[in-house]
Amino acid sequence: MAKAIRMSKTGGPEVMEYVDVEVGEPGPGEVRIRHAAVGLNFIDCYFRSGLYPQPLPAGLGQEGAGTIEAVGPGVAGFQVGDRVAYAGRPNGAYCEARVMPADILVKLPDAISFDTAAAMMLQGMTVQYLLRQTYVVQPGETILFHAAAGGIGLIACQWARALGVNLIGTVSSDEKAALAKEHGAAHVINYKTENFVDRVKEITGGKGVPVVYDSIGKDTFTGSLDCLRPRGMMVSFGNASGPVAPFGVSELASRGSLFLTRPSLGNYISTRAELDATAGDLFDMVESGKISIEINQRYALKDAGQAHADLEARKTTGSTILIP
Repeated sequence: MAKAIRMSKTGGPEVMEYVDVEVGEPGPGEVRIRHAAVGLNFIDCYFRSGLYPQPLPAGLGQEGAGTIEAVGPGVAGFQVGDRVAYAGRPNGAYCEARVMPADILVKLPDAISFDTAAAMMLQGMTVQYLLRQTYVVQPGETILFHAAAGGIGLIACQWARALGVNLIGTVSSDEKAALAKEHGAAHVINYKTENFVDRVKEITGGKGVPVVYDSIGKDTFTGSLDCLRPRGMMVSFGNASGPVAPFGVSELASRGSLFLTRPSLGNYISTRAELDATAGDLFDMVESGKISIEINQRYALKDAGQAHADLEARKTTGSTILIP
């Protein structure tokens, strides 16, 4: 038996229960992993609330790091004792141990700790595909990245700086502004006290930016479109404030023939080659010291409900992990 977080209905943080579960043995293509640390991400809140549906009862969590305890038939490239990490479905990372598909695992370099891996796999690979694949940013460009003091945001600030890109980050407090600036943001906008559209236009001399990365959703979507230059790209990759309302595609034409995409990590790491390349790029950036993973909150696994409440209340900065 192992401890795990399970939910039998959707709702607030209170629907998560800390229970005993039977782990069992891995089947074909599977391994059993013993977690050392588990990552907390906003997508977990979407599944918990029901915004993203899944069959119930269910587990939560898409990111973790630990050691392989058992290997099922047909698994190649992994063995008992390997240090591994992962990000992606199926949900169920909020647990001490689990049986899971081996094809989403990557081996951890010795220089990267379990805590760091659990804090960065989903967020770090997300930044990798956003900056290096969805829209390939170029040295000297100025871009807009919302929620710059969050886990994804702080990694993006550092990655952009390493690439010679001027990142404009939005935040909700002066404290978060200082944090984003410290991690490499070229400009920071406190949207509580400033109009971010006006400030972006001011910073860019009225031209706008070639790309906006927006994980906020409903509250910032229209303003983000207004920050783009003609033929710019709107990258909507989250819904922290709620889902974006339906809109007419003519809105894109009237603002200068804009591009709009709604990417997700799974589509960028769907093959072993893609996963290894994306994770490898992240590992290289961390091992080189160009990116430091800020774990600013740690909670016991049993306190996952409080972790969700703090995340949704925007009380957290950087990355958050759960310790089984």
